[in-house]
Amino acid sequence: MTTKRGECKTPGGKLAAVTVTLAADGTVESCRLDGDFFVESPSDAASRTLLHDIEEALKSGQPVQAALEAHPEVRLVGTDAAAIETAYARAMGEGKAEPVLRQSGGPGLAARSATPLNTNAPRRPSPDGTSRFVGDDAGYQARWESLKRDLAVIHDVPRMPAEQMAIDETWAREVAAGKRQPTLRIWEWAGPAVVIGKFQSAPDEVNLDVAERLGFDVVRRCTGGGAMFIEPGNTITYSLYAPLDFVAGVSIEESYRLCDWWLVESLRGLGLDVRFAGLNDIASQYGKIGGAAQRRFPDGTHAGPGSVLHHVTMAYDIDAETMGQVLNTSREKLSDKAVKSAVKRVDPMKSQTGLSREAIIDHLLAWFGERMDTVDR
Repeated sequence: MTTKRGECKTPGGKLAAVTVTLAADGTVESCRLDGDFFVESPSDAASRTLLHDIEEALKSGQPVQAALEAHPEVRLVGTDAAAIETAYARAMGEGKAEPVLRQSGGPGLAARSATPLNTNAPRRPSPDGTSRFVGDDAGYQARWESLKRDLAVIHDVPRMPAEQMAIDETWAREVAAGKRQPTLRIWEWAGPAVVIGKFQSAPDEVNLDVAERLGFDVVRRCTGGGAMFIEPGNTITYSLYAPLDFVAGVSIEESYRLCDWWLVESLRGLGLDVRFAGLNDIASQYGKIGGAAQRRFPDGTHAGPGSVLHHVTMAYDIDAETMGQVLNTSREKLSDKAVKSAVKRVDPMKSQTGLSREAIIDHLLAWFGERMDTVDR
């Protein structure tokens, strides 16, 4: 058996990748879709069903768009049918970019497609290709002022990566069920980690042997998006767990800007010209600061308000050498970026502000005033 992988960076969006396993006669035995896209759905089961039906459509030569339209309650965010079909064609050797082959049983390799894609112009673009924050500031401020009335703000104790993932989903579901008040949590990490998105392939995103040798835990979060490289003391991470009313009437794309409005306002107080790049990246005049991921949780019992989980990781400092060893970053993923290195895209907060990590966190917390709560274990 032979395994092939193809990738396609959605113009202005996220990466879709398809891995196919071929029998000796060339027929497709299995097909798997992964990537750093997002899926908004009423349940994990609904998400799995959509992805399964997309994979079956690819195997049978049916249009992916038909599979998407058969699940109106589920929304694929950041990619589309055309990108997924292009990734499949590349895996099958039919695209312009030849995929990397993997023999079954061998080590996973990231695909290295060299075909660049054109990008859609971002909303009100800056010369550096990012998009200035141009949302309805008055409307965002009003929603945040309302949320702050009952918001718990927590600077958490250090926790290991697996516990961080568990807490994030648990607290989001508790807010959804009406069992926890709205909460904003500043994380502290007790160990190094690579956090991959819900729909990513770990062997294709991470050099797993290197990660294990260097002591990095590889964990999967409950939201989509891309891989995060974490070293204690080198990142600033926060999560917002808010009732669904907070994002009512706001599109998925715009809700990223709403949920990060407070962060944008606070960072501007440090002299940074903060803006958004693409769907979920946050940048300044100096470069990328970090990225966000988000997921909505309807309350299954209909007794609670539902919730939105929104979390952000910002780079305070970067160990570029170790990051380059641990993470795989395909050329296709960077095909619509101005630079061709994931490390060069990020300009950490340490160099942008000249402040200590603790000083930056204190500045962020000060935006909420006297609202600090005790840590809820």
